[in-house]
Amino acid sequence: MNGTATALLVAAAVLAAGDWIAVGVGNRVAEYVLKPATMLPLIGAAVVLDPVDRSARVWFVVALVCSLAGDVFLMLPDEQTFFVPGLASFLVGHVAYVIGLLSAGVTTVALIVGIAVVVVAMATVGPIVVRGARRTDPRLGIPVTAYVSVISVMVACAIGSTVPIAVIGALLFYLSDLAIGWSSFVKPFAGQRLVIITTYHVAQICLVASLVVAR
Repeated sequence: MNGTATALLVAAAVLAAGDWIAVGVGNRVAEYVLKPATMLPLIGAAVVLDPVDRSARVWFVVALVCSLAGDVFLMLPDEQTFFVPGLASFLVGHVAYVIGLLSAGVTTVALIVGIAVVVVAMATVGPIVVRGARRTDPRLGIPVTAYVSVISVMVACAIGSTVPIAVIGALLFYLSDLAIGWSSFVKPFAGQRLVIITTYHVAQICLVASLVVAR
């Protein structure tokens, strides 16, 4: 990790913390600025760091840009119109993360463990969220199912990488999206917005940092 990349990661962490405070106090104007702003230095850090695998870095940058697009879509006032484009942006981002993780290398045994973990998650929690999405709007059933499937593959690949910080990042992303799905389609819970945003930002920071960890 070079000095520029480290400084950009620190900047991302500071902006993320500012966003968490904004969410905690309910300052929507600050949220609209800080949430997408957090992704900019993260993207910059991924571009300038010294990766173990350069092709993985390219795909991670694509994933981060897609995440930024998803952030913007999901922040727009008309949630019914922009929810699916936001979901699609993150779905493409997870596909990019999968390609990046695979290009950097995974081990067979660890990948099997990752598949087992996500199969359990998809068999238990996944159907509840998908049914809730269908109840909310029947048109959401297919895109939500597709999204749950793709992020599950990403988590399995992160576990397969055997890089602890990548595993932590992927699992936190899983948790963040589970919190979104549960609060949106099943049952709201106390502090849901703060849980969603903190796990999301830490997940992205961990995934970027994993680029410099040797397999």
